Amino acid sequence: MKYAEFLHIAGLLNAKLGVVPCLFGSLGLERRLHKHLNADDIDVLIPEKVFNETWDKLVDLMTKEGYTLVDVEEHEFKKADVRMAFANLEGLRPFAGVDSSRIPIVSEGGIRYLLLELSDYLKVYEASLQDGYRITVKNKQDQKKIDMIKEALDMGV
Repeated sequence: MKYAEFLHIAGLLNAKLGVVPCLFGSLGLERRLHKHLNADDIDVLIPEKVFNETWDKLVDLMTKEGYTLVDVEEHEFKKADVRMAFANLEGLRPFAGVDSSRIPIVSEGGIRYLLLELSDYLKVYEASLQDGYRITVKNKQDQKKIDMIKEALDMGV
């Protein structure tokens, strides 16, 4: 259900804003691992220019889709029990050493989005373990994901 909702919004971002979003977080990792990880929310990375130049258009698009902006700082929207948060795609390099220009594009039903490779997810989750909030709140979950990623990489997935 969350993935279908991401695809719907990604299709709108493609068509209305000319943006190819990146499916991030646990939901993106689910797609790479082919395992259900019970993602709490939908994390989406978008180019920084959207925040600087077309943020109002994104808010309008999300509002028309029934979402409410619930956290301006975190760029988080909510509709019923679905939470979707947007963050800066270019922030991957300083945060985890991931070059956003090298993230592969996935196309599904004509909808285009970016999806990190497992090796990049490993960098992200290892960097996340250095974050104060994630250390205290998400440490065990992050470590489980790191272990799953390493196991998949060892198996050549």
